[in-house]
Amino acid sequence: MTSATAVREDSSADAGVPRYDVPDWESRFGVVAGITGRQGRGGTEFDLSLLSDRPAAEIIGRWRTLRDALPQISGVVQGHQVHGIDVRWHDHLEGWLRLDGVDGHATGVTGLLLTVTVADCIPVYLVDPTRRACALLHAGWRGAASGILTRGMELLAVRAGSDPADVVMHSGVGICGACFEVGSEVLEAFGLRGDFPQPWAVDVRDRLTAEARRLGIGEISVSQWCTVHDHERFFSHRASGGAPGRMVAYLGLLDAP
Repeated sequence: MTSATAVREDSSADAGVPRYDVPDWESRFGVVAGITGRQGRGGTEFDLSLLSDRPAAEIIGRWRTLRDALPQISGVVQGHQVHGIDVRWHDHLEGWLRLDGVDGHATGVTGLLLTVTVADCIPVYLVDPTRRACALLHAGWRGAASGILTRGMELLAVRAGSDPADVVMHSGVGICGACFEVGSEVLEAFGLRGDFPQPWAVDVRDRLTAEARRLGIGEISVSQWCTVHDHERFFSHRASGGAPGRMVAYLGLLDAP
């Protein structure tokens, strides 16, 4: 059975963007993969939420700063997420594409940055280094329980011919199980019973790891960062009492050196 490796994303602040990159993925797999942090230059918040009450020019300016920090990227795709399981395949794109009702993205072309916004939900990164394809999924508890990981793997299989054994998966920065206290509806969604002491809690990354093992994914890693425990570094919807701040998780294939 494939075991999951615990990792901690590497912190950097290139070009003024607070970033936490998945360790060694650029050198091993030829991808850029990571997530933005909360603290920008001068202690200002690097909020990338498109639903924020802050001025639109300020938010778009930060998105441009993120894109400028990744010079290999020619296009960016982002969805208005609805906690569903719709995952879209994208071919070559220049500029910025925003879609409604989409919680995951996949591609087999270089230079296209797949993005999802998060602030407790889990970004799931999938890379097939053999066939040069990747997918990035927004996995809150609803999406995880409904099978967004399976949907992403199915799309990679159909569009790129991916074999799960060749796929590398990382469950990124999000809320940990100890901090994610839930009600009975969440337990039921995952097929769990509330026959253990309250308060009930669910570790969404653990549930995703279990599904990845069932699917036969060849290599699995899990972030050790928690958006609640590490709230000074990351936005957390729960820790902030529902504030709209968001990070952006990103994944893109790079041209061969």
